[in-house]
Amino acid sequence: MAYRNLNLTPLAGALGAEVTGVDLGDLDATTFDEIHAAWLEHQVLFFRDQDLTPEQHKAFGARLGSLHLHPYIASRKDEGHPEIVVLESHEKRPFLAAGWHTDVTFIESPPMASVLRAVEVPAWGGDTLWSSMYAAYEALSSTMQGLLSQLSAIHDTSKTFSRGAYPSENHANDQKPPRVEHPVVRTHPETGRKALFVNSAFTYKIKGMRPDESEHMLRFLYLHIGQPEFTCRFHWEKNSVALWDNRCTQHRAVADNPTAHRRMERVTIEGDRPR
Repeated sequence: MAYRNLNLTPLAGALGAEVTGVDLGDLDATTFDEIHAAWLEHQVLFFRDQDLTPEQHKAFGARLGSLHLHPYIASRKDEGHPEIVVLESHEKRPFLAAGWHTDVTFIESPPMASVLRAVEVPAWGGDTLWSSMYAAYEALSSTMQGLLSQLSAIHDTSKTFSRGAYPSENHANDQKPPRVEHPVVRTHPETGRKALFVNSAFTYKIKGMRPDESEHMLRFLYLHIGQPEFTCRFHWEKNSVALWDNRCTQHRAVADNPTAHRRMERVTIEGDRPR
């Protein structure tokens, strides 16, 4: 697709593109529409040199939809910005997202998108990887696609926020973890493409399978989605921004410089129930 107001450079074959020549804090309607179209095409977009205020960060996210409030991770709520989640790591605090996942799939309507901005970054390392769940699904045999399309999975917080040792703002270990059922293969509501929709952070089991069957199937899928051909990698600089489609991607931080200070701030946009 040709864009009149964007300079766009693809980063990898499966997904990802870097956009230059725009100010996310001051977008006209035509430029935003092109960003939206490019986002649907490339699944994750990257922007550099975006010195956004908290209000501008939230305003850009809100152009995609209503902003989501994360139930567990610390935010800037004490400063009047509960919509802005803070993801911070340093020598005494480990990376929170150093494993493949899709955000907040333990609720009925997981987020559709996130806008992540780099506030403080290490001199080296601390990159983020994204993987296309379109590409992962399409690479499977038709037999496997048919089987998975008939299955549902249970998602909860038992492996993450419900553990008392998990370094989050709140814990759910004193109550039954939130639990919801989603299809293993979902259809994107805007593009119509099919994508795998299980992840190692929040998928508890495949419904209707014995524990060993579910474990082996999920292990296969988790290994499958991380293949390099499905991924792109982004090196952060201060004020870099990533906008990704949470409905058809997974992402993970690379914890290769864990003692360095790294602070990221994120707004997340509410989505619909996977189908």
